[in-house]
Amino acid sequence: MTFKKSRLSAQHSNNITEKPEQPTDPWAIFRALRDAHTYYGLRAGQLQTLQAMLSFLKPGQGETVFASNSELCRRIGGIDERTLRRHIDRFVKLGFIQRHNSPNHKRYRVSASDGTCLSFGLSLAPFFERAHEILETAHQHQQDKRDRLFIHKRILSQLARIDEDQGASDLTAEFRKALRRKLNLTEYQALFARLADTMAEMSTAVDALETSILSANDGQNARQLSMSKKISIDLEREAINEPPKIGLLTNVCEEACSFSQHPIKTWNDVEAHARTLAPMMGINSHQFQAAREKLGVWKASSAIFILLQMGSKVKNFAAYFNSLTVGIHAPKFNPESLLNRMAQRTVVGA
Repeated sequence: MTFKKSRLSAQHSNNITEKPEQPTDPWAIFRALRDAHTYYGLRAGQLQTLQAMLSFLKPGQGETVFASNSELCRRIGGIDERTLRRHIDRFVKLGFIQRHNSPNHKRYRVSASDGTCLSFGLSLAPFFERAHEILETAHQHQQDKRDRLFIHKRILSQLARIDEDQGASDLTAEFRKALRRKLNLTEYQALFARLADTMAEMSTAVDALETSILSANDGQNARQLSMSKKISIDLEREAINEPPKIGLLTNVCEEACSFSQHPIKTWNDVEAHARTLAPMMGINSHQFQAAREKLGVWKASSAIFILLQMGSKVKNFAAYFNSLTVGIHAPKFNPESLLNRMAQRTVVGA
């Protein structure tokens, strides 16, 4: 439905003179506004009011609604006049409607013989004048919605990969909890970037750990050799089934032992102390238990001691722990080999 332009007299410059209509389908504009209603802060009831008002417009009869409040209420579906006035006030505030009140507050139109009109009612001219803005906003809103859905699915896909490699954890649960909130595009992008950083840390955890325990005296050549290998020599070896000597663990991992109030003599002592240290490192009991069930108590506990000995060289204890114990590197995690190399470093450094 389009609207034919009315002739205007130059002598009528006030806002109650009927303005030319915009040659745009009003229902196309309405659908665009409906699609972008959250951008304008509109609710469903308010859109129904606008829809009813548009239904009173007739081709060639201008852009002003002359129906009374009672007629509008009936067409909307029986809302009360108080609610109707609130809806109209909202559209006036947004700049989509102008009130042109007559002296007796009735809504009507009078015409001169030359075709000039004076209209008293609810003018939807601003709504039509902003057609381009509304259509563009709706298009951008749809693009934004598609991008948000795309990133949402990408995050879920990455979380599924983490769960498949390492099992469910508090890390993935935290991201899924964030996804339950209503996020804007910027927040989705930030969440995805954070997840990508976390996965990068986890994928390079073993390489970074191996690099960090090389002797400083080995020089640049040894560092480059370690960085050139996607999987370290130690991890390529089949993991042994026997635990290292406790003396090797306690002598190398002095940092972990310094927090113990009692001598560590058995693997039960090691496990008990590892469970005490884990929360201090951001590793919760569920992660430790999952590692224990997959690799056994001595490997899970050794990982805690070894990572703590690395100190500031490890950026994210929880991510590294998962990668070593329940991730793709877990089957070849060899604590004894790592401890021996750390011991050699200590001797060379001395």
